[in-house]
Amino acid sequence: MKEETKKNKFVSSSKLTKVEIKETLLSKIAEENCKIKDLNVPNIDYSHLKYDTKKINVVSLFSGAGGLDLGMELAGIYANNRNLNTNPMELLNDYKEYKKERKTSIFNIVYSNDMFKEANETYVSNFSKNVFKHEMDIRKIPNFPKCELMIGGFPCPGFSAAGPRLIDDERNFLYIHFIRALLQSQPEFFVAENVKGLMTLAKGEVFKQVIEDFSSAGYEIKAFLVNSKDYGVPQLRERVFMVGVHRSKLSQKFEYNLPEPTNGLLNGQSPYVTLQDAIYDLKDSPGDYFEGGFSSMYLSRNRKKRWDELSFTIQASGRQAPLHPDGEPMKKIDKDIWNLMGAENRRLSVKEVSRIQTFPDWFKFSEGNNIKVSKNHRLNLQYKQIGNAVPVKLAFEMFLPIAKYLGNNVN
Repeated sequence: MKEETKKNKFVSSSKLTKVEIKETLLSKIAEENCKIKDLNVPNIDYSHLKYDTKKINVVSLFSGAGGLDLGMELAGIYANNRNLNTNPMELLNDYKEYKKERKTSIFNIVYSNDMFKEANETYVSNFSKNVFKHEMDIRKIPNFPKCELMIGGFPCPGFSAAGPRLIDDERNFLYIHFIRALLQSQPEFFVAENVKGLMTLAKGEVFKQVIEDFSSAGYEIKAFLVNSKDYGVPQLRERVFMVGVHRSKLSQKFEYNLPEPTNGLLNGQSPYVTLQDAIYDLKDSPGDYFEGGFSSMYLSRNRKKRWDELSFTIQASGRQAPLHPDGEPMKKIDKDIWNLMGAENRRLSVKEVSRIQTFPDWFKFSEGNNIKVSKNHRLNLQYKQIGNAVPVKLAFEMFLPIAKYLGNNVN
């Protein structure tokens, strides 16, 4: 085992030239293409995709339930609609109005891919029927459709600070298939999202390699670590966004700049959005929530915020969902040991964590419709989708600069 670990140990690309980095990347992609060819997977016919020459056509990879996609779509509504003065979240939460306005978005999603069955069911039920929803392992897809914008959050178990952080974990290198899709589709832009742990893995060397590899595909890359709380999300959630601009495909120069925070304590910003702002109205009708005991791991740290605070990060697990604010605060009694005080201690419900991730109430999450499994199991499928998603409001803010640029230059 030690020999195997040593053999697979990550090797930094910091000493390689740009040419060597690109050669290594293309060699790896060629290797992956050979694996697909060996599987005898025929090329996929995308002639049925619903392209719109008057919009920005989008390919969404690793789409999950669609938080990133919904935020992008919303930004596309505000890109060139000069008469729309409604607060974007108010519009999103009013389903009748949103349904009327969403057709004006400059973004047209033509293709979406993910391997999570229930997340795909959720996506299909909440987005346009014109989207071709593909449930296939990206490592087996021989060809990808053309687009002007590619988006996605490639899986990150090995990158996550809460995960195993194994440098030789194959899942760490699924981004290669994102780049493989970019090289085939050649969009003007791409936007990728990932966990904060991506930036620190192997003392930052992995992140450096990821950036260099995306750059080798012909893109100018900017990467930002952002906290959702600064953009109107009632949650402490740090994530990395990478924005790529194709060096040779834009008719007018564009430089992506990180949007100014909309919430906080400086320069007249709105206050942070608290749990009270987000979910207090659900106090008496929270909907279903994960039930059961709390493990020693769960009780190793504080899991409860006050109503006037922001939520902890929503994780992709019902068992690990934060506690509802009601009742007494948890009490620390020793290192890594916290006590639950009083009787009012339950996990946040599916509906509550969905709100905290800034999904509108009309956005429904599939639970798999399998009555043979437990209620907790079905609920956990929903928690997983929600926790894996990009908060919709954060996605909206991150896409808005791109949407405004494309809105002024769309055909």
